[in-house]
Amino acid sequence: MKEKRIYQIADYIQSMGVVSMDELCEHFAISMSTLRRDINILLSQNSVQKVYGGVASKEHGLIPFENRDTINKSDKSLIAKKAAQLIDSNELIFIDSGTTTRDILKYLPEKVTKLTILTNNLDVINDVADRPDISLLVLGNIFKHSTRSFVGNDTLDIIEKYNINKAFMAATAVSIENGLTNSDIQEYELKKRIVRKAHQVYLLADASKFDHATLLTYAQLTDLSAIVTSKAIPEKYRHYFEDHNIDVFLCK
Repeated sequence: MKEKRIYQIADYIQSMGVVSMDELCEHFAISMSTLRRDINILLSQNSVQKVYGGVASKEHGLIPFENRDTINKSDKSLIAKKAAQLIDSNELIFIDSGTTTRDILKYLPEKVTKLTILTNNLDVINDVADRPDISLLVLGNIFKHSTRSFVGNDTLDIIEKYNINKAFMAATAVSIENGLTNSDIQEYELKKRIVRKAHQVYLLADASKFDHATLLTYAQLTDLSAIVTSKAIPEKYRHYFEDHNIDVFLCK
């Protein structure tokens, strides 16, 4: 019985990608202490890995930021370049923390002037520091090394003050069922508030992000105005975006 349950837990984690401990307890109707013993067995077998707030399959686990930078690097640059073309003069835009979003300013058209950028992304902050033509608004007072971003509870109240024309968002994973997800509670709260405030929301995500999910959903796909992505996205997502009037910008 125990061996069968452990196998079922491993299979469930594999199918979901990332799940919380509470969800596993509820799904399998077991106590937290029993679950921890089962998870320790799976960890010893190298079948799963711990992530913030839960457990992930080896296939879908959150990749460290410094390693994510090398994955699909060419597609990410093309996506950032395409997204930069969607920015107009006299706008207040939010640029999210991520290995794709941070490169947007490298491709900003020269014709775009009087731009104001709101961000918690350290790389964007450093980039704007050398651009006196761009006004900068910084969110957060606590630095997270793992994502090179700033967070903080006071940030949520600050966001309410601004009328954000466009938000360029990143996600750890994207799925029709779970929407745009990430695994950090503080970034989740920030992202969720930004999506609610922005007039237009653009998701920047390469094809590797699709059909996966992590712990926290900060937006549904229907919250998006458009998505900027690579050609290799699954066909069912193309149909979904078309059916829900979500614009798709494919990088070439």
